[in-house]
Amino acid sequence: MLIRPATPDDAHGIAVVHVRSWQAAYRGLLPQPVLDDLSVTERAKGWRRLLEPHRRADGPTSRTIVAEVDGRVLGWASFGDPREDEIADAGELWGIYAHPDSFGTGVGHALIAAVEQALQADGHPVAYLWVLDGNERAATFYERHGWIADGATKVEERPHLRLFERRRVKRLI
Repeated sequence: MLIRPATPDDAHGIAVVHVRSWQAAYRGLLPQPVLDDLSVTERAKGWRRLLEPHRRADGPTSRTIVAEVDGRVLGWASFGDPREDEIADAGELWGIYAHPDSFGTGVGHALIAAVEQALQADGHPVAYLWVLDGNERAATFYERHGWIADGATKVEERPHLRLFERRRVKRLI
């Protein structure tokens, strides 16, 4: 398995993982019509824009890495500067997903280890992430990797959707 920085050429592979993992992991947690309407084509367009080399002038910066086997993207993670300034000197794991076909194969472990190492190298002594309330598979995964729920919650508003999330933190240094 190769863990490497994502490029615009990875947009389709990342989108496939993004859509398929949401459809598998969030079944029963999100309205089924929302999951059914997810589009690989639309996600790929968004990912291509995000991965084009440019420097954002506003907001936090992030990086995306992929886990690849035989040229196929099996997982991805985005991480970097925090979107909230609630924890001093923290980095944030913005998102991490594996294709459902690769659940339990070590893809997630390899990605989270790479993210933790990169955030630590960037000087972040602590990191945080948000997990959808009720996503026990993810909560168990994060717990196994030392990410502890700290009691913080938030509601993310999206069109026709409210996501209730719980924060997890991990000391990196």
